[in-house]
Amino acid sequence: MRHPSRIARVWRRLWSPATRLPFVVVLALGGFGGVVAWGGFNTFMEHTNTLGFCISCHEMRDNVYVEYQETVHWKNASGVRVVCADCHVPRDWTAKLMRKIQATNELFHHMAGTIDTAEKFEAKRLALAERVWASMAASNSRECRNCHSYEAMDFHKQVARAREKMTDAQARGETCIECHKGIAHKLPLKPRDD
Repeated sequence: MRHPSRIARVWRRLWSPATRLPFVVVLALGGFGGVVAWGGFNTFMEHTNTLGFCISCHEMRDNVYVEYQETVHWKNASGVRVVCADCHVPRDWTAKLMRKIQATNELFHHMAGTIDTAEKFEAKRLALAERVWASMAASNSRECRNCHSYEAMDFHKQVARAREKMTDAQARGETCIECHKGIAHKLPLKPRDD
């Protein structure tokens, strides 16, 4: 006669009348706790994509938010508003999580006061912009393409110069950020060569 394996003995013991109820309760509570934890984490991640969260620190509210309100991404004929996360946070969950991890560096600089005055912000604007532009170029302007794509453009409805530039850019496989720097924020001043 063959003896039951260890796994079979454990399984039988878990499902015996004396242990079944506690096991099921622990399993159910663990599953429920996991769902609540995951839901809470995901809800917080989505909260960090809101405009209110983005401008909750004065560095953003007093600098880039003010200039963004003067752009077509804030107010336009179609009434479609783009918020910070639409341009700066990927939609894909894994890429979004990586961006949120990178954002912890921004929290450090907020607490350190790296750009806590308009003067400090302007002094760092070029470096900050170049970092964002490099990221956008590396992702083929992924966030821009969530709303804009060559395939959806009706080139015949564009003014002649835009039609020429856009069709050339499409033919060369250019990414949005190559031509559209400064679309939502002021362009940084280039340092002078003295």
